[in-house]
Amino acid sequence: MENYQKVKERIKNFGPGIITGGADNDPAGIITYTMIGATTGLHQLWLMLLSTPMMIAVQNSVARIAIVTEKSLSEVLKTFYTKKTAVTIISLLLIANLFTIAADMEAVAQIFEVISGVRAIYWLIPINLTIGYLVIFRTYKTIKKVLVCLTAVLSVYIFSALKCKPSVEVLLINTFIPHIKMSAAFFMAALGLLGTTISPYMMFWQATEEKIEHKTVVQIEDATFDTVAGMVYSNLVAYFIIVAAAYTLFKHRIPVSTIKDAAIAIKPAAGNLSFALFSTGIIAAGFLAIPVLAGSSAYAISDLAGWREGFEEKISNAKGFYIVFLGSLLIGDIINLSPMSAVDALYYSQILDGILLPFLVGVIYTVANNKNVMGDFTNTRFNNIFCLVTFAVALSCTAIMVWQVFV
Repeated sequence: MENYQKVKERIKNFGPGIITGGADNDPAGIITYTMIGATTGLHQLWLMLLSTPMMIAVQNSVARIAIVTEKSLSEVLKTFYTKKTAVTIISLLLIANLFTIAADMEAVAQIFEVISGVRAIYWLIPINLTIGYLVIFRTYKTIKKVLVCLTAVLSVYIFSALKCKPSVEVLLINTFIPHIKMSAAFFMAALGLLGTTISPYMMFWQATEEKIEHKTVVQIEDATFDTVAGMVYSNLVAYFIIVAAAYTLFKHRIPVSTIKDAAIAIKPAAGNLSFALFSTGIIAAGFLAIPVLAGSSAYAISDLAGWREGFEEKISNAKGFYIVFLGSLLIGDIINLSPMSAVDALYYSQILDGILLPFLVGVIYTVANNKNVMGDFTNTRFNNIFCLVTFAVALSCTAIMVWQVFV
């Protein structure tokens, strides 16, 4: 009974971990998972199993660092490394986030276009105004509740996949037995999947949120529970997106390259209910991920510059923070109004994230194991093992990506 009450209390206090996990399945991520399911079927489901402990280890290490040091990731970089290093990393993060915001905005706008018949371009401003209103005129507590609720909405993808009545035996085989095809298309899809599941902005966002919530070392177990739940949920949703795409688009050999393609293809292939679930998920994912992406940029730059920050602050008290946040939304619109497509924006963001990821994981591993910094709360063996696995995989993926781009 006591354990039940403890779990119940931890669920009630879900926050940074569960929101970060939900935001990881942004519209850009959803189209990546959909394309993987549409092109490779169920053959890459085992990668979701592999990436789950990697995500948990990295994000839990970040949470522990933030709680023990009471610093965000930007402040950690500035304190334990040179300011030039921090500026370089945060600049790359900002650019990658801007491209991802643009891709996510375009994805949500395309869904509204499919539903309403009104061109996507006319939906960009209403999307931004809605997000801007929530952030400027609502309290941090309200914003947090909205983000948690939007995270829960993403479970529609689980129902969408179950509606396809997948074979449990086939799912288990593809989940626990690695399937590797020696082809460029297979490895590029695997690279896209791993790059989508572990993103630098997640690290910056969760570290800052843990710091803002003023958790103490006594609450590290609560933060771990929140993080594990968030990462498992994130990958469970992604897993079922791949399953749904495999049983609809791959089964009928329907190619997709954008969210709009997927939405239009799903309706005749799987029916109106599947289309409604897919569209609901994209809209919820966009309104969850876009403020998290813009927020991670605003927090990172504010911490670097020493500005007052946070959604709990009034605009007059945190002008720099809100300028970066709202400016990120505006630049996302400008990118979408430029000749650059959402696919191009996503491509460039993945390249920059690929460059950042191995370095950030290396930094996190080093700081989390520094006794002078962490005292008695240095990293766990589980975190260390899978942080090193993540570092090796991220470095290998980045090398493959650079080779694909320049050779």
